[in-house]
Amino acid sequence: MRSRHHQFKRKDYFIGINCGLRVSDILALNVGDVKEKNFIKITEKKTGKPKKIPINNKLMSMFAEYTRGKPSDNPLFMTKFKNRLNRVTAYNIIKQACEESGLYDTFGTHTMRKTFGYHHYRKYKDVAMLQKIFNHSSPQITLRYIGIEQDQISKSYTDFIL
Repeated sequence: MRSRHHQFKRKDYFIGINCGLRVSDILALNVGDVKEKNFIKITEKKTGKPKKIPINNKLMSMFAEYTRGKPSDNPLFMTKFKNRLNRVTAYNIIKQACEESGLYDTFGTHTMRKTFGYHHYRKYKDVAMLQKIFNHSSPQITLRYIGIEQDQISKSYTDFIL
């Protein structure tokens, strides 16, 4: 059982931080949604909007290995009882993985999406693009969501000296 959880931690977290999907959308994926594909095509559960996400080279090679020999209609992430993994179990696995790594801060399934957003913004500095990726209604919501707004506020305090 432990190895199954370990396998989930690596794969799911890696997907989450490389594509910015919500965990509900990641857990809804089937093997056929990623096997030998260049894009992940979904309809977001929360918004009902269609989304097409290019699969980067790291994910592509991981998917090739992970889906080898698996039927296309199987859930991408399954429990040891062959059921689709749910978000509560995913949360518990991620929490356990963080604790085993010595991270005791507040982490959860949504941390993957926020991590993607934070690093995407740091690399490209394009809040408008990230706003579109996340389907947010304003740039301010996106910046607050990924923690950049707080970073900027904190920096203004530390850089302000009279």
